Amino acid sequence: MYDRILLSTDGGAASDRAERHAIDLAATHGATLHVLYVVDEDVVNAYSGDEFVDEAEGPEHGLEELGEETFVDLRDRASAADVAIETAMRHGRPAETIVEYADDQDVDLLVLGTKRRPNEYRALLGSVTDRVLRLTPRPVTVVKTEVVEDGTSNQ
Repeated sequence: MYDRILLSTDGGAASDRAERHAIDLAATHGATLHVLYVVDEDVVNAYSGDEFVDEAEGPEHGLEELGEETFVDLRDRASAADVAIETAMRHGRPAETIVEYADDQDVDLLVLGTKRRPNEYRALLGSVTDRVLRLTPRPVTVVKTEVVEDGTSNQ
């Protein structure tokens, strides 16, 4: 049923549950797991970086490092589950980049994590997951993580 599953991750708390779910799905279906990490160009461009002398110390570098660390962890977890994995890091607007990658790779299913927050928060800020759901014609599995008052996840 699924040959290519795309997991888009930001390495955060909401992604952890989605990562486990995507690996389980890929193992069950014998699918290749594509893992995408998007360096958000809006975050990088909005930051002045005045206090950094070397650009390797700026937010882009930090986000790229987080992406690489996330890939290492996921490669280990996928290997333990005997799942083939392909990783990709892209720079851009997350929702649009995720949909474009899914189309380019002709994936069968997207797996996305989201933090479950109060309705007021969603109405004000929206989310990457919400936008991907509106933009893609492909099947999407959304894995919710409950967020408690201090901002941590309640897994």
